Amino acid sequence: MRVPLPLTAVATAALLLTTVTVATPAAADRGADGAPLVRVSHGDPYADCTIGVRSPDSVVYPGTEVEPYLSVDPRDSKRVVTVFQQDRWNDGGARGLVAGWTTDGRTFHRSTLPFSLCAPGGADFERATDPWVSTGPDGTVYAGGEGVDFTKSTRTGLLAATSRDGGRTWQNLTITHVDEQPFFNDKPSLTADPIRKGTAYQVWNRLDNDPPGPSSLDGPGYISLTRDGGRTWSEARQFVDTSTVPNTQTIGHLIVVDRHTGTLYDFFDRITYSDDLSTVVEAHYAVVTSTDAGETWSAPVTVARDTSVPEVDPNDPTKLLRAASTLPSPAVDPRTGTLYMAYEGSDFSGGRFDSVQLVRSTDGGRTWGSPELISPEGVPAFSPSAAVDERGTLALTYYDLRFLKPGNTTTLPAAYQLATLPHGDPKLRTERRISRIFDWLQAPFAGGYFLGDYQGLVADGEGVRAVLTETHTGAPQNRTDVYSGTFRTR
Repeated sequence: MRVPLPLTAVATAALLLTTVTVATPAAADRGADGAPLVRVSHGDPYADCTIGVRSPDSVVYPGTEVEPYLSVDPRDSKRVVTVFQQDRWNDGGARGLVAGWTTDGRTFHRSTLPFSLCAPGGADFERATDPWVSTGPDGTVYAGGEGVDFTKSTRTGLLAATSRDGGRTWQNLTITHVDEQPFFNDKPSLTADPIRKGTAYQVWNRLDNDPPGPSSLDGPGYISLTRDGGRTWSEARQFVDTSTVPNTQTIGHLIVVDRHTGTLYDFFDRITYSDDLSTVVEAHYAVVTSTDAGETWSAPVTVARDTSVPEVDPNDPTKLLRAASTLPSPAVDPRTGTLYMAYEGSDFSGGRFDSVQLVRSTDGGRTWGSPELISPEGVPAFSPSAAVDERGTLALTYYDLRFLKPGNTTTLPAAYQLATLPHGDPKLRTERRISRIFDWLQAPFAGGYFLGDYQGLVADGEGVRAVLTETHTGAPQNRTDVYSGTFRTR
């Protein structure tokens, strides 16, 4: 749950449970190039849950699935696990998180993640958010997320669970860290180490507004890790410091690993506010590295300026959108070690709107090149995801608004695009649409019309697999669904 400034936080709890798995049929859709997208979400396991009302103004959107992520088993690319929010609230989080799993790459089944009270045997939190998933070299699936309370406490807690049967059932439910106000934990991600069996890393930002009020914000990066396949997790500790610059926070921590060297790279956005916390005075993306499996970390290196601007309907700026502004999407070439980071920025629009931008490093993150434009010039674009396949082809997915006509303020036609750059070469770039054209304004409203703060893209052998959210028109009880598909990269 992305929070620009601290609001609440979280304290102790612990439960262990597995989830109920329900097989569900999957429906197919097709993008413009004819490649099939398979519907991952089907049905609503939390439809009867009445937990989570925050205030008389709280609105839950039943049957909505948003903010998906995914992981592919490195031993078998047909074994896929996706995770997503189920039944989004307008004022933070969802009723719960759900996993969709498949063993044939096409027919997805459902299991509930035990991260909220709406889930069978779930953790003691009123709502859940920020789903993440990653699969280790031995096939262990690690799921992460955040539990949130709004009425019975001010807790936010980082959660993790594992599956050893490809997402059918979940064990080892662990609250890796928990706080109460004035602390607020936000935007966790989880990465399984691709070369160290049983090792995984959960990272997030921990906002501290103590004492509450102006000139008191701190938001360092925190980490917890497991070395035993998720059975136990280390005590959370700070690994990115923000205390040297007042009113500074990090957000969007995400680790990628170079499989040849074992080096860990954690990317994040670093934001500094004015004394009254009302204005961003400086923001940039940065990276820290670890060469000892997360025990120690380097000083931050600046990657790129954060030039993102408010996400809005360009024909009616009063209609707010909510996508991946401030959240980096990094990737590493498995052959050369070249590092890439995709992000939203306004360098190529003169500050008028965000495009999808890319920077790269060929020296292990020590220096970074200038931003490159990936999405079409003159078209607002959002929510980039990056991955590099086994041949070194860089793939990027994103939403854009190229189908929006001037003067149209009743709908917001959007579509999901896939760009590929063989060997990362922008001169060889190709692009194709992989989703339907759909109306973004049908999405649930949660600080903006909300498809998710992120979507997902991973390497899938000699191609990539994407997971994304699309909306439905005229379906108030089923505004969104999650879809997935595999795509060749050349």
